[in-house]
Amino acid sequence: MKRASVWFATVGGLGNFPIASGTVGSAAGLLVYALTRHWPLTWQFALIAAISVVGTWTSTVAARHFQREDPGQVVIDEVAGQLVTLFAVAGLGWGGALLGFVIFRVLDVIKPYPANRFERLHGGLGIMADDLMAGVYGNLLLQLILVVWHKVWS
Repeated sequence: MKRASVWFATVGGLGNFPIASGTVGSAAGLLVYALTRHWPLTWQFALIAAISVVGTWTSTVAARHFQREDPGQVVIDEVAGQLVTLFAVAGLGWGGALLGFVIFRVLDVIKPYPANRFERLHGGLGIMADDLMAGVYGNLLLQLILVVWHKVWS
């Protein structure tokens, strides 16, 4: 069970990428979005919820395995945060999705309040919560940018 948990938390080993593993994890989230973007919103929400719940549990196991509180190899949190950033954004094309990718990466790195507090939570909850909060911020910012962009150029 430990091997499967570490596999899930590292997104099939993508977290072992030698540089920018968080960016690689976010790219995996972008791929999941590409595969599921035409699903009904309830299914997309259920997928995000399932990844978040399973990710919390497997991240706890992986943190023990790697003997670190928030190991860089764990990137399931980036997948979940990226999906939250892109969730239910009306009229989102590929340019907008790439913008959402960049927005999420920036917010994941700077961790604005309260995301920076959430990462202090114990185990997988802390690993996942800060990225989910960054995803909420990313979603709101992406929607705002797209609305303003549309109003300026329409």
